Amino acid sequence: MKTSVKVSPIDVDKRAKLDMRAGDIVRVHQKIQEKGKTRIQIFEGLVLARKHGKEAGGTFTVRKVASGVGVEKIFPLYSPNIDKIEVVKRSKVRQSKLYHIRDKAARDVRRQMRNVRSAKEETEEVVAEPVIEEPKAEELAPSEVEETKTEEKE
Repeated sequence: MKTSVKVSPIDVDKRAKLDMRAGDIVRVHQKIQEKGKTRIQIFEGLVLARKHGKEAGGTFTVRKVASGVGVEKIFPLYSPNIDKIEVVKRSKVRQSKLYHIRDKAARDVRRQMRNVRSAKEETEEVVAEPVIEEPKAEELAPSEVEETKTEEKE
């Protein structure tokens, strides 16, 4: 009796040994299929969580901010669609799940909007009160001086 051994398209041992934790900034090279061709798309961001360890169903969540919008992707650790995972930067964190980063980003945006709003109000106040200076009599021609005097009398 023959036992068939499945050959995985990925190096399982290498992925299992990958020392990736929450707080790391990683670059995930993902294979994308478009119109019969495959291309590599890079998703670089902060690892928020790693779930289910090194077992077959292990996943990791990566978050990045693209065009001012937070984007999160959950990648299976042993997916054949992932070409390569690089750890770019390592940070020391004290929690295994960094879900509080989502709220922190929202607070920062709200604080920035508050600052923008107050700066906008200050500029509106300056525009709302235009200062009109009347020309001095020395700068006007003699005929214009007479016109202004008659306007003041009326």
